[in-house]
Amino acid sequence: MIFSKLARIVAWLALVLGAFQVVIGLGVGTGFLGPSALPLFAPGPSSGKVIDRGTYILIFAIALGTLAEISFNVRRGQE
Repeated sequence: MIFSKLARIVAWLALVLGAFQVVIGLGVGTGFLGPSALPLFAPGPSSGKVIDRGTYILIFAIALGTLAEISFNVRRGQE
């Protein structure tokens, strides 16, 4: 049960981090934020790389969150 709860927490944190990186990358890429915001908030060589990394983190968060929900539902069905 502890791993299911930890997986849910990690999934939420990864979701927030990934969304933050995508938003920062898009903000720098579109010019809404200045180029100095990239090294401060999301270190990376370019805004495209930051967006890619944020997207990968979002996919990881969705997969981990889905597995955590499956674990909770399986455990609930056994009780």
